[in-house]
This record gives sequence, structure tokens and C-alpha cells, in this order.
Amino acid sequence: MNTIARAPRSREMALPLEFERTEATATSAATTSPQGSIEQRIDTLDWFAVEEALNGYGCAMLRNLLSAQECDALTALYPRDDLYRSRVVMARHGFGRGEYKYFAYPLPALIADLRGALYPKLAPVANRWNEAMGIGVRYPAAHTEFIERCHAVGQTRPTPLILQYATDDYNCLHQDLYGEHVFPLQAAILLSEPDVDFTGGEFVMTEQRPRMQSRAEVVPLRKGDAVVFAVHHRPVQGTRGTYRVNLRHGVSRLRSGHRHTVGVIFHDAS
Repeated sequence: MNTIARAPRSREMALPLEFERTEATATSAATTSPQGSIEQRIDTLDWFAVEEALNGYGCAMLRNLLSAQECDALTALYPRDDLYRSRVVMARHGFGRGEYKYFAYPLPALIADLRGALYPKLAPVANRWNEAMGIGVRYPAAHTEFIERCHAVGQTRPTPLILQYATDDYNCLHQDLYGEHVFPLQAAILLSEPDVDFTGGEFVMTEQRPRMQSRAEVVPLRKGDAVVFAVHHRPVQGTRGTYRVNLRHGVSRLRSGHRHTVGVIFHDAS
């Protein structure tokens, strides 16, 4: 029987975590405003709690990952067409309403830092998930090595993106796959403040287990918060062993205002 391995943890941290407690502990040591470099902030997160949430729900919140100033600076990049390789108007493709732009290489420094610092924390989780699901792929410790693997098979287009929504816009449930090599976790960071810049527009996930109805998860992000979540599927421990569940994510309809989000995807596109 396969079981879902977890990172070793101390006896004091061995009790199961409820989702609300997991949210609270998966935060930066700075509770009001992020301090230090992106790498330092990410190092201060409780990665045991993050993995508990990922194993239990397929997603984990990282509170206060970016400052309000960093969020505003990223939002201000949206009109800069020279920074992007493509623009997608969702309604033209049946993806929803709103639009998004994929960054071109070289990525803005903050986006590159987020990609490079989050990946090594998530690669061990991804490897444990693949082992539990009987998938032979293993991910290297450094993101640069994984990107070399992508580029070797023609996946050379960067996938980090920024999304823009206005009133009545939404994003249909989907998966960001893009090619042969897929890293099974990604992140989204909210750049706007709910109930100030916009209303509605919640981050939503659905999980489909075999022979069961879908389960929905709404993630209550604030400005500067990130959510890490499963791209495609994740392992779940059942009475007869480990099985895979299928996940999709999207954004509910905005009731008013404007909403911006950055998506950090770790594999490149073909």
C-alpha cells in the first residue's frame, strides 16, 4: 500500500492541523509587512504547515508574501507591453472574461526571485507526491535545472503571468499544463485588496475524486497573500491505498472594481 510521505517533523508538531490553524502558521515571521529579500521571507515560512495543507486540501496560503508597495509596483507593469510575450483576452477563447499577459524573458526581478525561491521548497513535496502516485518523474533541487529540462524538449516560453479583471469578469476552472514537463504545484499572488479595490472575485478550486461528487474550496486571499496549489492532480490516502484526485482552479465573478493577480508557474511552455 502506497502512503503519502511527509517531511520529518518534531514530536511537538506531530498533531494534525485544522485548516484554519494551517493558514495561521504558514505565514512569514513578519505579520504586518514583509521584511528582507524574497528568499529570506520564503525561508521564514512554516513549510511543515504548508505541506500539511497541500496534502490535506491541495492548496496552502502564504500570508503577507509581498508588501503593498510590491503589489502596486507589479500592477503598474500591466500596461508595459514590452515586458510580455503575449496577451490573452479570455472571452475570445471561452476561458471566461478578463485578460492576462505572459511575461517574456528576462522576467522582472521580483517574478524571477519568487520563481527561484519557491521552487526548491516545493520540489520535495512534488517528489513525495509523485512517489505516492507511482509516477517515476523526480524534480531537481534547483529551478534552473528543471528549466533546462523543459528547454531541452522545446518548452522555452516563460509562463509567469499577470491577470486583470474588471466588473463581471471571471476565470473558468482550468489547469495550466503547457507541455510534456509539468511541475505539479504553482502559486498565485493577489495584488489588489478585496472590499477596497474589488468585490467578489474569489480564488476557487474544485477537486474530483473517483466515483464522488466534486468538492469546492474558496481561498480567502488578501492583498500580498499567495496561494500554492496543485496544478493537475494530487495523491489522497484511501482505505485501499493511494489514489489520484483531479483539481482545477479559477476565479469567481467580480461584482465590482478591478483585480490583478500574478501567477507563478514553474514549467515553461512549448
